[in-house]
Amino acid sequence: MDTKTLSAANNPNDVSKEKLISDFKVVVADAEALLKATAGQGGEVMTAVRAKVQDSLAVAKAKMADVEAELVARTKAAATATDQYVHTHPWHAVGIAAGVGLVVGLLIGRR
Repeated sequence: MDTKTLSAANNPNDVSKEKLISDFKVVVADAEALLKATAGQGGEVMTAVRAKVQDSLAVAKAKMADVEAELVARTKAAATATDQYVHTHPWHAVGIAAGVGLVVGLLIGRR
């Protein structure tokens, strides 16, 4: 496994993307609730604005679904690469796990 694959598996941007997706879903839900709440409001301007917001939300949902699908695919690829690495180099994986366990143990023991 090369360093590019390892860095993709431990990419902090994946966590940021997950947070962004989660936050965006909340915003979309709030915008949809606002649209439903203003459904009784009359006027051509309000109707046009409501239609434009609905179209924008539809586009945003589609883009977020694509980003989420990409994130899931990258996560699966990282898990597969990790699994292959552990099966190919089991003693390296044991050594790394022991080292991480030692560091975590030392950090917890200091408290």
